[in-house]
Parts: sequence; structure tokens; C-alpha cells
Amino acid sequence: MKKREIGKSGLYVSELGLGCMSFPDNLNEVKNIVDAALHSGINFFDTADLYAGGRNEALVGEALKGRRDEIILATKVGNRMVPGEEGWRWDASKKYIKEAVKESLQRLGTDYIDLYQLHGGTMEDNVTETIEAFEELKKEGVIRQYGISSIRPNVIERFLTSSSAVSVMMQYSLLDRRPEEWFPMILEANASVITRGTLAKGLLTGEGISRVDKMDGFVEYGAEDLKRMVDELHGTTNNLSAHAIAFNLKEDIVASALIGVSSMDQLLDSIVAYDNAVSESELASIAELTDVHQYKQHRV
Repeated sequence: MKKREIGKSGLYVSELGLGCMSFPDNLNEVKNIVDAALHSGINFFDTADLYAGGRNEALVGEALKGRRDEIILATKVGNRMVPGEEGWRWDASKKYIKEAVKESLQRLGTDYIDLYQLHGGTMEDNVTETIEAFEELKKEGVIRQYGISSIRPNVIERFLTSSSAVSVMMQYSLLDRRPEEWFPMILEANASVITRGTLAKGLLTGEGISRVDKMDGFVEYGAEDLKRMVDELHGTTNNLSAHAIAFNLKEDIVASALIGVSSMDQLLDSIVAYDNAVSESELASIAELTDVHQYKQHRV
């Protein structure tokens, strides 16, 4: 599997990355998925302290035990869980970030994180303080690089222009092309995009036709427009997953396209799709079918 550098970070990640949020809560199953991913050449694993209340990080850490030098490990911070409270509260303070990273390290079973990401962000954050936390963690060798996971253009721009962040994780796919407007800004900051939602909640897989009937819409598509679009996309190819992955990776600014899997079958389907060659003309044709929406909120 080919690798790309995240920004100018020195971190080279597989073009397909593994989003770990949907992992089953079974260590043996997770180990099998991770082993298969590594065997296929996937070296980029993304989790977050929020997922399953930290349980996801612990599962990832156990599954990767003894193979730390083979992988690029990413996790996230900012969504603070408070004992006795439901849900979480946003906390981008320096104090919290420097406390939370210790807990993530413990759960992941490692003494450093390759890519530490702010898991959201608001314009009310003290961005200077937040960035100071990441920079100090870099100097301490606790993290190698840092980035942000957000779809808020105003938050992203402020974070990038004030820091040495190397990545922006954004929901991006054939059905959600809103990030394209901001690619030049991210490129100018010498950062890369890491895409999540690459397969659009399964709409761009073989299960898309059955899934779309249960959805009220997606991004800017209403229910009827979404069904029409998904039907049209599936009518153009018998391997829409391959086209979806290739579409994301045709952009040089994209360092890795994350795929979220909850089973071995889903992982293997995505690996096969990645290996399926898609021509530039095929990509151009299928891209012409989809709408390029823009973010309506959080404008710069």
C-alpha cells in the first residue's frame, strides 16, 4: 500500500487509514482486524479518548502491543467526560489537555503519540493556550505532531495560522464535498487533510441502496435527493467503494482516507476496493454527478 506524508511532518501514513471508533467491544475480534490491516499495509490507526469512554483506546493499545514501531498512532482530545455526568463537556484548556494525554498514553500502552488532534474546537476557545499545550507536549517528546479534527472553517483557519499543526481531519466524500473550498487554505498552511466518512456512512458501499431508504437525508441532500443521487452513483459502477476511495485520494492534499470498520468483512471489502484501479476519466465522470455544497455555518 502506498504511503503519503502528513504535511511536512515526517509522518508517512498508508493511503488507507483505519478509523477505530466502530471497533467491536471484543479484544480477539479487534486483534484479528488489526492484524489483517497491518498485513495489508495499513499503518495508520486513529482513535480518540471519547470513543466508548476510553475503552476504544484501550482495545487499540492491546491489539497493537509489541508492534508499536510498525504504526502511526493518532488519537484526539477535548471532549471531557466527568464522572457522574452523562455525555461530555468541551474543554480545550492547556491544563486539561496535558492531563488527558497521560490517560490516553496509559490506555494506549505507549509513551508517545504520533499525531495528537484537537477533537473539535470553538471560536470561544483560548487558542493560544490550546496551542501552547500541544507545543509543550511536542518538546517533551510526548507527541510527535499535532492537528485538528473539525469541520468549522473559522476554527480551522485560526488554529492553522497560529500553530505548526500538520493535519486537519474532515468529513469528506463524493457525497460531502464541502471541504474542497478550504483545501487551498489548508495547503497554504503546509498541512494535509485526513478524511473521515470516506464511504459516507456506508452509502458508497454495496449496502448503499438498502441504507439510503432508512435515512432522512445526508449533509445538504434531502431524503429524496439523496436517494436519487445514491441510486445514480450505484448505477454507474459495480464497485462504488473503489470509486469513493479513489475520489478522496486523487487530491494530493489528502494524506490518508480513513475507513471505519466494525467487522473483518468490512475491512477486507475496503482493502479490495482500494486495490481496484479506477481511471481518471471514470473519476471525473462520477464526480460530475455529485453536488459541491458549502458550509453554511462557521464561515471564516
